[in-house]
Amino acid sequence: MLFEEERKRKIVEYIQSHGRALVPELADRFQVSESTVRRDLRELEEAKLLRRTHGGAVLLQQDSVEPSFVEKEDRYRLQKEGVAQKALSFIDEGDTIFLDSGTTTYFIAKHLRNFQKLTVVTNSNMVAQELNQLKHLDLLLTGGTLRYETQAMVGPIADRAIDSIRVNKLFLAINGIDPDAGLTTPNLTEAETKRRMIQSAKQVILVMDHSKFGKVSFAKVAELSDIHHCIVDDELPAQAVRAMEAEGIKVTVVRRLEQ
Repeated sequence: MLFEEERKRKIVEYIQSHGRALVPELADRFQVSESTVRRDLRELEEAKLLRRTHGGAVLLQQDSVEPSFVEKEDRYRLQKEGVAQKALSFIDEGDTIFLDSGTTTYFIAKHLRNFQKLTVVTNSNMVAQELNQLKHLDLLLTGGTLRYETQAMVGPIADRAIDSIRVNKLFLAINGIDPDAGLTTPNLTEAETKRRMIQSAKQVILVMDHSKFGKVSFAKVAELSDIHHCIVDDELPAQAVRAMEAEGIKVTVVRRLEQ
């Protein structure tokens, strides 16, 4: 059994390593009661070492520095590929879909060549490059200002284009999802463009790897209740799945691809 100060130090180290942690997860790891963990988290938050969330805690500092698309592409690649392949089962021939700019949505685009009749709207430069040779797909680009970090077209031009359309399904990418903070991303302009996407879609499907849960970025995009469905890999803790389901999100958990 660890002494209190040592336990709290190791809790901070654990959250620094994992980005977030849930109360039952910490209680099991350090062999203490959940009430003890909650007390520790409260005291650590008062010391400005972390931020408590619904059911757990995250690092205090916000994720305001965004890695480039290329840097993110290989992170959790097998998990993202598994999510992307499952997402295909949500697409029907004749659908009009919106593919947000993100690495997981890019992996979805790489598998669309087997569809015969599909309209794809995107603000992603990478998705556009992947699909521009598929003559049997109708491809619509939003236009807008291109952000290097995400290869996303954003801003007033993109927003006006998105406001003028309606799609059956949006496959949304996000930097962070948290029961208290909602869906967040580092850039205010991109956050606004994502909000317009959500408003344009009959069904909003969040596609993500497990690392996004519990992370909080600078700019809020939406509440969890704005999401209809989430497809995520099976490394997401069961408590996190229940937290999303409590907000009315239907969660589909998939296994990562094997190497």
